[in-house]
Amino acid sequence: MGYDILRRACNEQALANKALNAGFSALVLEAAAEGLGNGGPLDALLAPWAGASFEQVTADAVPLRLLAGFHDLVLAGLAPALAADYPGHGAAAADPARLREQLRAAAARHGAHLGRFLASPPQTNEAARSFCLFGGFLTVAAQTGLPLRCLELGASAGLNQIWDRFRYDLGEGGAWGDPASPVRLAGAWSGAAPPLDAEVRVVERRACDQAPIDLADPAAARRLVSYVWAEQAERLRRVRAAIALARDAGVRVEAADAGEWAERHASPQPGTATVLYHSVFWQYPPPATQDRMARAVAAAGAAATAAAPFAWLRMEPVAASGPVSGYSFEVTLTLWPGGETRRLAVVHPHGAWVRWG
Repeated sequence: MGYDILRRACNEQALANKALNAGFSALVLEAAAEGLGNGGPLDALLAPWAGASFEQVTADAVPLRLLAGFHDLVLAGLAPALAADYPGHGAAAADPARLREQLRAAAARHGAHLGRFLASPPQTNEAARSFCLFGGFLTVAAQTGLPLRCLELGASAGLNQIWDRFRYDLGEGGAWGDPASPVRLAGAWSGAAPPLDAEVRVVERRACDQAPIDLADPAAARRLVSYVWAEQAERLRRVRAAIALARDAGVRVEAADAGEWAERHASPQPGTATVLYHSVFWQYPPPATQDRMARAVAAAGAAATAAAPFAWLRMEPVAASGPVSGYSFEVTLTLWPGGETRRLAVVHPHGAWVRWG
């Protein structure tokens, strides 16, 4: 079996990590690439992809699955020798030779644990995407003057269900939200501010995911943390604070097909503005589910009235020359009755910056 494509995938992901200021994670991936193809423990773990096409390996996000698996070993305290080279756990700077050896040893000793990570795609829940979306919620509240029903598709652990409990700092553009919130979002904001004076009241929150993360399960919550790159201390702090806040709020995510779920819940309700929203999600469901979601949106829009409006708020990649891999990420809002669609902002996929307007 050949491992050249797996090595290439790990090295190319390492380059992407370096571009995103994640040099330590890049080092882990480079070390993993060096450990492939020599009959070692990584070969056995990645054997299901040996001989697969580069497109398949990257579509399955194999390097990111492996990276998260090693991080989880460190977070769980199962690999103290490996942790010695991890940011926040050991030395200030990793020793590449020692890291390669400890990764090999961890793969040999904890193959079953790593295998569980390799068996399923990455499951992330970036709370900072609320920095991109919250202006859309405020826009709906300002335009309708009604309390909000917030319905999220592809919600993962549901951290962005509690978007209204975060604090948003727009720099010179102002601020919004609870000043005492443990989750503070402060990316670079340019352009006008959304309607920060809008009266916002969320009266219903619902969410679905094909495979939701149960935050009441410590191992599942730790798994969510493991997908954050180990050197990104602020993202780690933020996801842990958001997990604690979501647990306190009793957030629940229903296991369901997004198309079927949207059909059940998206119908407008009198006296409220129903907001169906999602972020970096639409491309993942199969075409049949995408069609079903689109039909549910169209039906809800057709049923909307001034007393029961319906909004479709989304943050999704758009194929174009842009900041990430040839894509720009845009926040778009369609509001019924009327069905006017507006691009509200161009944003960073992890909420690092927003260009509003």
